[in-house]
Amino acid sequence: MSLLPLIAALAALSSGSPEPASTPAPAAAARPNEAGGFSRLVVPDGQGPAIEAGVWAPPGGGRGLPLVVISHGNGGDFRSHEDTAQALARAGFVVAALTHTGDNWRDQSRATDVAGRPRQLAVLIDYMLGAWEGRTSLDPARVGAFGFSAGGFTVLTAAGGQADLSRIGEHCQANPGFYDCRLIAARPVAVEAPRWTHDARIKAVVIAAPALGFAFSREGLAAVRQPVQLWEAGRDQVLPAPWYVEPVRAGLPTPPEFHRVEDAGHFDFLRPCTPQLAAAAPAVCAPTPGFDRTAFHERFNAEVVRFLKARL
Repeated sequence: MSLLPLIAALAALSSGSPEPASTPAPAAAARPNEAGGFSRLVVPDGQGPAIEAGVWAPPGGGRGLPLVVISHGNGGDFRSHEDTAQALARAGFVVAALTHTGDNWRDQSRATDVAGRPRQLAVLIDYMLGAWEGRTSLDPARVGAFGFSAGGFTVLTAAGGQADLSRIGEHCQANPGFYDCRLIAARPVAVEAPRWTHDARIKAVVIAAPALGFAFSREGLAAVRQPVQLWEAGRDQVLPAPWYVEPVRAGLPTPPEFHRVEDAGHFDFLRPCTPQLAAAAPAVCAPTPGFDRTAFHERFNAEVVRFLKARL
Protein backbone atom coordinates (compact mmCIF):
# COMPACT_ATOMS: atom_id res chain seq x y z
CA MET A 1 0.00 0.00 0.00
CA SER A 2 1.62 3.27 -1.08
CA LEU A 3 1.42 6.43 0.99
CA LEU A 4 -0.32 8.84 -1.37
CA PRO A 5 -3.34 6.65 -2.14
CA LEU A 6 -3.73 5.95 1.56
CA ILE A 7 -3.71 9.64 2.50
CA ALA A 8 -6.20 10.28 -0.31
CA ALA A 9 -8.41 7.53 1.07
CA LEU A 10 -8.24 9.01 4.55
CA ALA A 11 -9.18 12.38 3.07
CA ALA A 12 -12.27 10.85 1.52
CA LEU A 13 -13.11 9.12 4.78
CA SER A 14 -12.84 12.35 6.75
CA SER A 15 -14.52 14.65 4.26
CA GLY A 16 -17.52 12.38 3.93
CA SER A 17 -19.10 13.84 7.06
CA PRO A 18 -22.02 16.24 6.62
CA GLU A 19 -19.91 18.82 8.45
CA PRO A 20 -17.88 20.96 6.02
CA ALA A 21 -14.24 19.98 6.21
CA SER A 22 -12.37 22.72 4.37
CA THR A 23 -11.84 25.12 7.27
CA PRO A 24 -12.14 25.06 11.06
CA ALA A 25 -15.36 26.33 12.57
CA PRO A 26 -15.46 29.93 13.81
CA ALA A 27 -14.71 30.56 17.45
CA ALA A 28 -18.41 31.06 18.20
CA ALA A 29 -18.93 27.35 17.55
CA ALA A 30 -17.23 26.70 20.87
CA ARG A 31 -20.54 27.33 22.68
CA PRO A 32 -21.77 24.04 24.12
CA ASN A 33 -25.17 22.65 23.35
CA GLU A 34 -26.95 22.67 26.71
CA ALA A 35 -29.12 19.75 25.61
CA GLY A 36 -26.10 17.73 24.59
CA GLY A 37 -24.93 16.86 21.12
CA PHE A 38 -22.06 17.96 18.92
CA SER A 39 -20.11 21.24 18.75
CA ARG A 40 -17.22 22.12 16.48
CA LEU A 41 -14.64 24.56 17.77
CA VAL A 42 -11.21 26.08 17.47
CA VAL A 43 -8.68 25.71 20.27
CA PRO A 44 -5.96 28.38 20.55
CA ASP A 45 -2.41 27.02 20.59
CA GLY A 46 0.32 29.39 21.72
CA GLN A 47 2.97 27.37 19.87
CA GLY A 48 1.23 27.00 16.52
CA PRO A 49 -1.96 27.38 14.52
CA ALA A 50 -5.28 27.00 16.27
CA ILE A 51 -6.35 23.38 16.67
CA GLU A 52 -9.57 22.13 15.11
CA ALA A 53 -11.64 19.97 17.47
CA GLY A 54 -15.05 18.44 17.94
CA VAL A 55 -16.92 17.96 21.21
CA TRP A 56 -19.70 15.45 21.88
CA ALA A 57 -21.69 16.02 25.08
CA PRO A 58 -24.35 13.86 26.73
CA PRO A 59 -27.99 15.00 26.46
CA GLY A 60 -29.22 16.66 29.59
CA GLY A 61 -25.80 18.00 30.58
CA GLY A 62 -24.98 17.59 34.26
CA ARG A 63 -22.11 18.27 36.62
CA GLY A 64 -19.00 16.31 37.49
CA LEU A 65 -18.86 14.69 34.06
CA PRO A 66 -15.77 12.74 32.97
CA LEU A 67 -13.81 13.97 29.94
CA VAL A 68 -12.30 11.72 27.27
CA VAL A 69 -9.92 13.14 24.66
CA ILE A 70 -9.33 11.35 21.35
CA SER A 71 -6.18 11.33 19.19
CA HIS A 72 -6.57 10.08 15.61
CA GLY A 73 -4.07 8.22 13.43
CA ASN A 74 -1.88 9.55 10.64
CA GLY A 75 -3.88 11.46 8.04
CA GLY A 76 -7.17 11.48 9.95
CA ASP A 77 -9.09 14.19 11.75
CA PHE A 78 -11.38 14.73 14.72
CA ARG A 79 -14.15 12.66 13.11
CA SER A 80 -12.09 9.50 12.62
CA HIS A 81 -13.66 7.80 15.65
CA GLU A 82 -17.02 9.56 15.58
CA ASP A 83 -19.06 6.49 16.46
CA THR A 84 -16.90 5.76 19.50
CA ALA A 85 -17.20 9.39 20.60
CA GLN A 86 -20.98 9.21 20.23
CA ALA A 87 -21.14 6.00 22.25
CA LEU A 88 -19.14 7.61 25.05
CA ALA A 89 -21.34 10.71 25.01
CA ARG A 90 -24.47 8.58 25.26
CA ALA A 91 -22.89 6.92 28.29
CA GLY A 92 -22.39 10.25 30.07
CA PHE A 93 -18.90 11.34 28.98
CA VAL A 94 -17.91 14.62 27.40
CA VAL A 95 -15.66 13.71 24.46
CA ALA A 96 -13.20 16.08 22.78
CA ALA A 97 -11.34 14.95 19.66
CA LEU A 98 -8.74 17.09 17.93
CA THR A 99 -7.39 17.30 14.39
CA HIS A 100 -3.61 17.14 14.85
CA THR A 101 -1.90 20.16 13.33
CA GLY A 102 0.30 19.06 10.43
CA ASP A 103 -0.82 15.43 10.60
CA ASN A 104 -4.25 15.28 9.05
CA TRP A 105 -5.83 14.62 5.66
CA ARG A 106 -5.37 18.26 4.58
CA ASP A 107 -1.80 18.74 5.81
CA GLN A 108 1.00 16.20 6.23
CA SER A 109 3.79 18.72 6.89
CA ARG A 110 4.31 17.45 10.47
CA ALA A 111 3.32 13.83 9.96
CA THR A 112 6.40 12.60 11.83
CA ASP A 113 6.44 15.27 14.56
CA VAL A 114 5.91 12.65 17.23
CA ALA A 115 6.70 15.04 20.09
CA GLY A 116 4.21 17.63 18.84
CA ARG A 117 1.23 15.30 19.03
CA PRO A 118 1.13 14.75 22.83
CA ARG A 119 1.74 18.47 23.34
CA GLN A 120 -1.31 19.25 21.22
CA LEU A 121 -3.35 16.75 23.24
CA ALA A 122 -2.36 18.58 26.43
CA VAL A 123 -3.42 21.88 24.82
CA LEU A 124 -6.84 20.35 24.16
CA ILE A 125 -7.16 19.21 27.79
CA ASP A 126 -6.09 22.68 28.98
CA TYR A 127 -8.79 24.24 26.85
CA MET A 128 -11.56 21.87 27.86
CA LEU A 129 -10.86 22.26 31.59
CA GLY A 130 -9.94 25.92 31.59
CA ALA A 131 -11.59 27.81 28.72
CA TRP A 132 -14.42 25.77 27.20
CA GLU A 133 -17.76 27.33 28.04
CA GLY A 134 -19.03 24.01 29.37
CA ARG A 135 -16.05 23.52 31.67
CA THR A 136 -18.11 23.77 34.87
CA SER A 137 -19.80 20.51 33.86
CA LEU A 138 -16.47 18.65 33.92
CA ASP A 139 -14.67 16.86 36.73
CA PRO A 140 -10.96 17.64 36.20
CA ALA A 141 -10.02 14.56 38.21
CA ARG A 142 -11.77 12.26 35.69
CA VAL A 143 -9.89 12.57 32.39
CA GLY A 144 -9.31 9.66 30.03
CA ALA A 145 -7.70 9.35 26.60
CA PHE A 146 -8.33 7.21 23.53
CA GLY A 147 -5.84 6.85 20.69
CA PHE A 148 -5.53 4.82 17.50
CA SER A 149 -2.33 4.10 15.57
CA ALA A 150 -0.28 7.33 15.73
CA GLY A 151 -2.91 8.44 18.22
CA GLY A 152 -2.13 5.36 20.31
CA PHE A 153 1.50 6.47 20.45
CA THR A 154 0.27 9.96 21.33
CA VAL A 155 -1.83 8.99 24.34
CA LEU A 156 0.73 6.45 25.56
CA THR A 157 3.33 9.22 25.57
CA ALA A 158 0.96 11.71 27.18
CA ALA A 159 0.30 9.14 29.91
CA GLY A 160 4.02 9.02 30.75
CA GLY A 161 5.67 6.88 28.08
CA GLN A 162 9.19 7.69 26.90
CA ALA A 163 9.95 6.32 23.43
CA ASP A 164 13.55 5.65 22.41
CA LEU A 165 13.50 7.03 18.88
CA SER A 166 17.03 5.77 18.21
CA ARG A 167 15.40 2.36 17.68
CA ILE A 168 13.72 3.60 14.51
CA GLY A 169 16.87 3.26 12.40
CA GLU A 170 17.41 -0.43 13.07
CA HIS A 171 13.70 -1.19 12.83
CA CYS A 172 13.32 0.50 9.46
CA GLN A 173 16.51 -0.99 8.06
CA ALA A 174 14.99 -4.40 8.77
CA ASN A 175 11.47 -3.44 7.64
CA PRO A 176 11.74 -0.69 5.00
CA GLY A 177 8.40 -1.59 3.45
CA PHE A 178 6.35 -1.00 6.62
CA TYR A 179 4.00 1.95 6.42
CA ASP A 180 5.65 3.89 9.26
CA CYS A 181 9.12 3.33 7.79
CA ARG A 182 8.04 4.65 4.39
CA LEU A 183 6.47 7.66 6.06
CA ILE A 184 9.66 8.30 8.06
CA ALA A 185 11.81 7.86 4.94
CA ALA A 186 9.84 10.67 3.33
CA ARG A 187 9.89 12.85 6.47
CA PRO A 188 12.72 11.80 8.83
CA VAL A 189 12.11 11.88 12.58
CA ALA A 190 14.46 13.92 14.78
CA VAL A 191 15.72 11.34 17.27
CA GLU A 192 17.82 13.61 19.50
CA ALA A 193 16.14 13.66 22.94
CA PRO A 194 12.78 15.22 22.08
CA ARG A 195 10.87 17.11 24.76
CA TRP A 196 8.01 14.78 25.55
CA THR A 197 4.81 16.19 27.00
CA HIS A 198 3.36 14.07 29.80
CA ASP A 199 0.00 14.89 31.35
CA ALA A 200 -0.75 13.60 34.83
CA ARG A 201 -4.39 14.61 34.43
CA ILE A 202 -4.94 11.51 32.26
CA LYS A 203 -6.22 8.78 34.60
CA ALA A 204 -7.09 5.99 32.14
CA VAL A 205 -6.04 5.13 28.58
CA VAL A 206 -7.50 3.14 25.69
CA ILE A 207 -5.02 2.34 22.91
CA ALA A 208 -5.75 0.59 19.60
CA ALA A 209 -2.94 -0.59 17.28
CA PRO A 210 -0.28 1.84 18.59
CA ALA A 211 2.36 3.15 16.21
CA LEU A 212 6.09 2.94 17.07
CA GLY A 213 5.46 0.33 19.75
CA PHE A 214 8.94 -1.09 19.20
CA ALA A 215 10.40 2.19 20.51
CA PHE A 216 9.06 1.60 24.03
CA SER A 217 11.13 -0.41 26.51
CA ARG A 218 10.07 -1.52 29.97
CA GLU A 219 12.03 1.44 31.36
CA GLY A 220 10.36 3.80 28.90
CA LEU A 221 6.92 2.68 30.06
CA ALA A 222 7.67 2.61 33.79
CA ALA A 223 5.82 5.88 34.44
CA VAL A 224 2.61 4.71 32.77
CA ARG A 225 0.74 3.79 35.93
CA GLN A 226 -2.77 4.43 34.68
CA PRO A 227 -5.09 1.56 33.78
CA VAL A 228 -4.67 0.71 30.09
CA GLN A 229 -7.03 -1.05 27.70
CA LEU A 230 -4.96 -2.28 24.74
CA TRP A 231 -6.35 -3.50 21.41
CA GLU A 232 -4.63 -5.46 18.65
CA ALA A 233 -5.90 -6.33 15.18
CA GLY A 234 -4.95 -9.93 14.41
CA ARG A 235 -4.59 -9.16 10.69
CA ASP A 236 -3.02 -5.70 10.95
CA GLN A 237 -1.46 -5.08 7.55
CA VAL A 238 -0.18 -1.58 8.40
CA LEU A 239 1.49 -2.13 11.80
CA PRO A 240 1.96 -5.90 11.84
CA ALA A 241 2.86 -8.13 14.78
CA PRO A 242 5.14 -8.47 16.65
CA TRP A 243 6.63 -4.97 16.45
CA TYR A 244 3.90 -2.65 17.74
CA VAL A 245 1.32 -3.92 20.22
CA GLU A 246 3.52 -6.66 21.70
CA PRO A 247 6.32 -4.42 23.07
CA VAL A 248 3.74 -2.14 24.70
CA ARG A 249 1.88 -5.04 26.26
CA ALA A 250 5.11 -6.56 27.57
CA GLY A 251 6.57 -3.29 28.81
CA LEU A 252 3.71 -1.77 30.80
CA PRO A 253 4.37 -1.97 34.56
CA THR A 254 0.82 -3.25 35.16
CA PRO A 255 -0.60 -5.72 32.64
CA PRO A 256 -3.21 -3.99 30.48
CA GLU A 257 -6.70 -5.19 29.79
CA PHE A 258 -5.81 -6.78 26.47
CA HIS A 259 -8.07 -7.50 23.50
CA ARG A 260 -6.83 -9.22 20.34
CA VAL A 261 -9.39 -9.13 17.55
CA GLU A 262 -8.27 -12.09 15.49
CA ASP A 263 -9.83 -11.33 12.10
CA ALA A 264 -9.62 -7.51 12.18
CA GLY A 265 -7.41 -5.36 9.99
CA HIS A 266 -5.75 -2.10 11.02
CA PHE A 267 -8.50 0.18 9.74
CA ASP A 268 -11.28 -1.79 11.38
CA PHE A 269 -10.76 0.41 14.44
CA LEU A 270 -11.96 3.39 12.37
CA ARG A 271 -15.66 4.15 12.26
CA PRO A 272 -17.70 1.98 9.86
CA CYS A 273 -17.97 3.42 6.36
CA THR A 274 -21.09 4.31 4.45
CA PRO A 275 -21.38 2.82 0.93
CA GLN A 276 -20.43 6.20 -0.52
CA LEU A 277 -17.29 6.38 1.57
CA ALA A 278 -16.42 2.78 0.78
CA ALA A 279 -16.45 3.66 -2.91
CA ALA A 280 -14.33 6.76 -2.36
CA ALA A 281 -11.86 5.33 0.17
CA PRO A 282 -11.26 1.64 -0.55
CA ALA A 283 -7.88 1.60 1.19
CA VAL A 284 -9.47 2.20 4.58
CA CYS A 285 -13.06 1.11 3.95
CA ALA A 286 -12.67 -2.13 1.97
CA PRO A 287 -14.06 -4.95 4.12
CA THR A 288 -11.51 -7.21 5.74
CA PRO A 289 -12.42 -10.68 4.40
CA GLY A 290 -14.59 -12.52 6.87
CA PHE A 291 -14.88 -9.56 9.24
CA ASP A 292 -17.91 -7.36 9.98
CA ARG A 293 -16.65 -3.91 11.01
CA THR A 294 -20.10 -2.64 11.91
CA ALA A 295 -20.85 -5.57 14.21
CA PHE A 296 -17.38 -5.32 15.73
CA HIS A 297 -17.84 -1.63 16.56
CA GLU A 298 -20.93 -2.41 18.60
CA ARG A 299 -18.77 -4.63 20.82
CA PHE A 300 -15.69 -2.40 20.62
CA ASN A 301 -17.56 0.73 21.66
CA ALA A 302 -19.31 -1.12 24.47
CA GLU A 303 -15.97 -2.39 25.80
CA VAL A 304 -14.38 1.07 25.62
CA VAL A 305 -17.35 2.58 27.48
CA ARG A 306 -17.28 -0.17 30.10
CA PHE A 307 -13.55 0.22 30.73
CA LEU A 308 -13.60 4.00 31.02
CA LYS A 309 -16.70 3.98 33.22
CA ALA A 310 -14.97 1.58 35.61
CA ARG A 311 -11.67 3.51 35.64
CA LEU A 312 -13.01 7.08 35.69
